[in-house]
Amino acid sequence: MRLTQKYLRIILSALAFIAFVSFSGCLKKDSAGAGILEGAISIGPLCPVETVPPDSACLPTLETYLAYPVGVFTSDGSGKIADIVPSPDGSYAVQLYPGTYSVRLTKEINAPASSNLPADVEIQANGITLLNINIDTGIR
Repeated sequence: MRLTQKYLRIILSALAFIAFVSFSGCLKKDSAGAGILEGAISIGPLCPVETVPPDSACLPTLETYLAYPVGVFTSDGSGKIADIVPSPDGSYAVQLYPGTYSVRLTKEINAPASSNLPADVEIQANGITLLNINIDTGIR
């Protein structure tokens, strides 16, 4: 049985939501001193010619974000702490304990032409750290 693209998007959106809710619950009640890493992921261009207004086929989808997965790692990069799963508009928020972390692409498949990753971030207790992630696909 073949799933249409519409149903595939619904399923992937549901899985992303479940992953976000599951991770949010992992920090338990003792996370009172945790901070938040938040921002937006921008991926593009996705078409050789960009138009105004943008062609809907050239806007990032959940599949696009899954093709360029981003994770939060320990400061030395040795262990992954969390996956960043953005909402359909690219925004994300991850609750983390205070400390220094490295944010990076988690795999080299479909490696971008450029990005502002890896990036080191410092999470403060009860604070919000902003990191907007820009991934240039190299499509021209």
